[in-house]
Amino acid sequence: MGAEANWNTLPEQLLDLAKQAGAEAAEVFQSSSSAQPVFFEANRLKQLERNQLAGTALRLWREGRPGIAVAHGPIAPQALVDKAIAISYLNEPEAIELQEGTAQHFPDVGRGVSVSQMIDWGKAAIALIREAYPEVICEAEFECDVETTRFVNSLGLDYGYSDTTLSSYLGVEWVRGDDFLSVGDGQVRRDTLSPEALAQQILKRLAWAESNVEPAVGRVPVLFTAKAADTLWGTVQAALSGKRVLEGSSPWSDRLGEQVTSSALTLYQDPDTGPFSCPFDDEGSPTQKLVFIEQGLLRLFYTDRTTGKELGGGSTGNGFRPGLESAPTPGLFNTLIQPGELTFEQLLHQLDDAIVVDQILGETAGISGDFSINVDLGYRVSHGEIGGRVKDTMVSGNVYTALMHLQSLARDADWNGACFTPSVLLEGLSVTGAR
Repeated sequence: MGAEANWNTLPEQLLDLAKQAGAEAAEVFQSSSSAQPVFFEANRLKQLERNQLAGTALRLWREGRPGIAVAHGPIAPQALVDKAIAISYLNEPEAIELQEGTAQHFPDVGRGVSVSQMIDWGKAAIALIREAYPEVICEAEFECDVETTRFVNSLGLDYGYSDTTLSSYLGVEWVRGDDFLSVGDGQVRRDTLSPEALAQQILKRLAWAESNVEPAVGRVPVLFTAKAADTLWGTVQAALSGKRVLEGSSPWSDRLGEQVTSSALTLYQDPDTGPFSCPFDDEGSPTQKLVFIEQGLLRLFYTDRTTGKELGGGSTGNGFRPGLESAPTPGLFNTLIQPGELTFEQLLHQLDDAIVVDQILGETAGISGDFSINVDLGYRVSHGEIGGRVKDTMVSGNVYTALMHLQSLARDADWNGACFTPSVLLEGLSVTGAR
């Protein structure tokens, strides 16, 4: 009880001590997580774990100079304040941006499951795979994760919430003579997971990869599955950052209201949808549903309080900390790409000669948009059907150019972390490979 009481009253202690030390403003960000992962290896249960992490970040301003101090585990409040004050002497004065508010605990979201349930899910998924392919080796991880956040500042704001998320991963290795195949997929869900649906995704890919074929090369259509499509969206998310606009590094800085992608693309944020929730950002500003690209037209950049003030539009509620030790900076939460009307199979049937990209190796594109990726798992499409797996294949191009030539989006959208994306059919990419 003592440790819990100390954790619960720590923000108020830190704010009082910061004020006594001469800070004119301060905020406290607390984050704790509790996870129960279940691991399977070589087709059987390997180990159970229980992981708990807790951290506190104090940010204060003394004579306008910011100082951030972070602590994990047991915390000596005075020592943390002294450290933040000492760090503030190293920084230049800045405008203090704090959100006014009251005390409010937002509804907790999500429902946990037992370890025994996750063990049963893992066994069921592996059994389904090995029933069809007894020679393969499976590994899996199922996890229940509870994240608790509290944010308190010297203007009276005191927000908190708890978020429970379930996740799974299933990987399969298939050795056929000199040929090695690795296939993996996962789920991120609220309340329950489906080992049957996860296994079916793997089985479908194993069937597609039963034979190896030569890749289509040159300028051919490329279909990124929902699992691989987030390769594209990191660049788009960076280009939509208000901080990038201020720096002049976003190619879309001066293109609000203009068409920046194919009209097939609508990209938005919804903090209340999917397996993750976030009622407020790391500055205490309320998060909200926002449309950034609507049918190809650039509508909005996302900002934190500082960036929003400089751009003249205020915060969009997108000030997030890359880590406890960092100040908030513009970031996205729950990015969604509006799905299309066709199934994945219907998209395939439209293609005469193309490549499907399902897993990639190497880094994705940066803010420039240029990329050259090795296809870890891909397939060739001939006359509307997948004919087999392609090896030693590379796809290159530019994200911005490719999205102007986006042909279609499937309706098979799924969560890839905090990104909800369907399969994406693109023209104008270059495919090279051994023939």
